[in-house]
Amino acid sequence: MLSPSAQPAILSPLPPCGRSLVFQRRSGVDSRTAVSQLARSFDVAWGALGIGAALAVSLDRPIKGLRPFLAVDTPAGLIPSNQGDLWIFLRGPDRATIFDRSAQLGAILEHAFFLADSIDTFSYRGRDLTGYIDGTENPKGKKRNAAALVGPGALAASSFVVVQRWAHDFAAFNRHTPAERDDMIGRRKETNEELSEAPASAHVKRSAQESFDPEAFMYRRSMPWSEGGAHGLEFIAYGRSLDAFDQIMRRMSGQEDGIVDALFTFSKPITGGYYWCPPVNGGRLDLAALGL
Repeated sequence: MLSPSAQPAILSPLPPCGRSLVFQRRSGVDSRTAVSQLARSFDVAWGALGIGAALAVSLDRPIKGLRPFLAVDTPAGLIPSNQGDLWIFLRGPDRATIFDRSAQLGAILEHAFFLADSIDTFSYRGRDLTGYIDGTENPKGKKRNAAALVGPGALAASSFVVVQRWAHDFAAFNRHTPAERDDMIGRRKETNEELSEAPASAHVKRSAQESFDPEAFMYRRSMPWSEGGAHGLEFIAYGRSLDAFDQIMRRMSGQEDGIVDALFTFSKPITGGYYWCPPVNGGRLDLAALGL
């Protein structure tokens, strides 16, 4: 059951089309008025909205547990950041709807924010563009709500989200045999069966959420993207905190034990940001935690 106080886009099925947007504050402009107007105007059926740490601090209302996504050098290479002040994920049945909603947002925000990054996403038969099913280990039922949403307290029914774009190198991926690709992912492509004898570097083994202490469950809502000859995955994962993602990325990138996730042999992260997704009250965003 969906929590009535959570942004519905967090737990709803993935849409046919989406657009991931990152906005930055304009220098010397007070963003308070624009954020207030956005809260009044944003229809939560449009998608999900997240607030960056710097924006919250600028409003004199830092959010406990919210921090910026910092770039870091790892054994897997650079994990980059494009941390923004505001992130919005638009969802819709077609690109025309996404276009119209983007125009409405632009009109609301243009005086105080500028668009720093944007990518269109789409559903690809429930799979990543590599052909492997994505999100198999997502928690279900009550466990889904517990993983994705903050529990009782001042921030109840809100969520933290990580947004990280991955670019796939299909030439590198296709140089491997089908069996080697299965070993890299840790599952059989055709059946989605997990391989018990997969190498220690298999993605499934490096990112197994139940293998951490404490367990590092998140609720993943990732979608593929393809633009200008480049392709990949817009990784979007909601959590009751940002700690689960931190744990998993440390292990995947080899910071924990030196073993790098095989995913890095054909895909690289090219963006990264952390945001806080406020709860909903009366069908509108509830920004009381920000004093708005």
